[in-house]
Amino acid sequence: MPESTTSSSWKRFWERGGWWKALLVAAVYYGVYQLVGILVDTVIPPGSAVRGADGSGEGIFFDIALPILITSVLIAIFALSIGWLRELFAPQTIRGRGWMWVGIAVVLAINVTSLASLDYAKAGAPVILSWLFTGLCVGFAEEVVTRGFVVNLMRKAGHPEIAVGLVSAGIFAALHFGNVFTSTQGLGTTLLQVVYTFFFGLCMYLALRVTGNLIWPILIHASTDPTISLFTLYPTSSPLSILPALSSNLVILTGIVLLIVFIVSERRRTRSGLATPPAGGITA
Repeated sequence: MPESTTSSSWKRFWERGGWWKALLVAAVYYGVYQLVGILVDTVIPPGSAVRGADGSGEGIFFDIALPILITSVLIAIFALSIGWLRELFAPQTIRGRGWMWVGIAVVLAINVTSLASLDYAKAGAPVILSWLFTGLCVGFAEEVVTRGFVVNLMRKAGHPEIAVGLVSAGIFAALHFGNVFTSTQGLGTTLLQVVYTFFFGLCMYLALRVTGNLIWPILIHASTDPTISLFTLYPTSSPLSILPALSSNLVILTGIVLLIVFIVSERRRTRSGLATPPAGGITA
């Protein structure tokens, strides 16, 4: 078969979209990420001098950042292979409403107060910089998969936005359930994390809608993981620390309210037969 025919068949397969293809992309992403982690550990074994001590700047880079960085490169190659790299980062054709900014505001408030409540001297520049770089890698990989590919595949199959938002958040949450097998945090902590990530994922979907471009959920997500992780490891006594200390509860409660508003808003729009808000426009 000619290469051009094979290529076009590959692209047509993804262009038809579908929820099961969204699941497939997420599952392959998770599997590849785990395999890359094993490969990194094989080439540069834990405990070797180059990796440094656990929790050091080098340790964070090799333990967390490098596997997700390599996986991010593979994600970009996949997007290029189906001609979606520009499309994923193009302005959104389905835009949001003013109330959707609430999720962004809550997440950013937590992140900013986390940064304001850190013991920077104790953490040290190498650890802080490694976590910030790790955040960029995680934000890119997880948002491109769940707010990029999943959303695009769902929309191409003609699913309503309620389904798009819920599936995007649900797949994002499901990816974190694997922590029960790959970490020592236990089932209870993992289940709480799954609930948290579902509502965080919903906030990122709403961020995609209201900002109109995938780059913003990536950056918001990129600012979340490192700030919360650093605050957990190197907190200071500060009145502002109340927000990061309650971050999971705040995101879950905010997400529940936004989920109700989202469902009601989308159903009203559908029943009234209103056209989707145009790109570049935000309605109240």
